[in-house]
Amino acid sequence: MFFKFSGAVESVFIFRTLGVEPYGRIGAGIVELIAVVLIIVPQTKTIGAFLGFGLMVAAIGAHVLFLGIELQNDGGLLFFMAVIVLICCALLLYINKSVMRNALLIKN
Repeated sequence: MFFKFSGAVESVFIFRTLGVEPYGRIGAGIVELIAVVLIIVPQTKTIGAFLGFGLMVAAIGAHVLFLGIELQNDGGLLFFMAVIVLICCALLLYINKSVMRNALLIKN
């Protein structure tokens, strides 16, 4: 998120390659900020985890389909950071599966 708002070279490169610089970069940063705030608030952490999960699926997909794993000699760091966030969001969703069941009215 910080990299997107600060206009870091890597972030600008990614979104320029995807053809959505600067609006895609700033928009993604805003959505990431919303996800973080939702995760921090206990009542909305599941929604934030869903949002974060979706964002990371999109980021990983962009890496695999368009960008490549390694960008600008970073050794795949940005890709692996996205994978770690994806795993953390998935764990948060798993830990709060009872909240999701209640929200979806699934009895189990």
